[in-house]
Amino acid sequence: MMKTETSITTQQENRLCDLFREGLRTLGFSKEEAQEVIKAGGKMQEQIKLILQKLAMVDQRFGSAIKEFEFTVPADYEHDSQLDTSAEKTKKLKTTYSFNDELTSKNFAKATNKLVPGKTYKVKIFPILTTVTSGDCINFLSKQNAILVGGQGVTLLQENKSDAFPFDKWTVSFDQKDSLWKDASGHHRVPSVDADSDGDFNFNLGYFEDDWLDGYCLLCFCDK
Repeated sequence: MMKTETSITTQQENRLCDLFREGLRTLGFSKEEAQEVIKAGGKMQEQIKLILQKLAMVDQRFGSAIKEFEFTVPADYEHDSQLDTSAEKTKKLKTTYSFNDELTSKNFAKATNKLVPGKTYKVKIFPILTTVTSGDCINFLSKQNAILVGGQGVTLLQENKSDAFPFDKWTVSFDQKDSLWKDASGHHRVPSVDADSDGDFNFNLGYFEDDWLDGYCLLCFCDK
């Protein structure tokens, strides 16, 4: 499970309290009505928490999931060699238009999470609607309770469920920055797969330090 957000600031906390006060004033409670709410303080707090959590998960820079399904990891899955075995199989296929040679098990050996053979995960693919940073993407994934699966996850999914990828979009599979391979120029690279509408696939590495634009999607693995 990821945890990347910093703590709420005093200014933000005060603003949330102001919003609550403004809401109270617009309701025009009588003293008796207000007292009844105060009596139900514990129940009210729980309801407010749920509302705040729901609102906090909404980020208009990302769309609703355009793909949502369950995926069971093959029983013979081997995390440590996944990228190499995937490259060996995939590069031979007529449907593979390009495959970045740096997408290797050695380069991405520091993956944060390892998929469990035989385990079933919930998978969602979210579209990016406007320019965002990699930090924005990881924060969004964190709010979905995502498990970062990096290059191993996206290549395994493509091998076993290629029809899950949206056409003419790059589907990006994040990991924590320090777990990503750093190239000779000092850039951390992010695995991604593009599914062309003609049936071809491209396997490439984006740049963690660059922005992500409309047309990209986020791969999100979660526990069921």
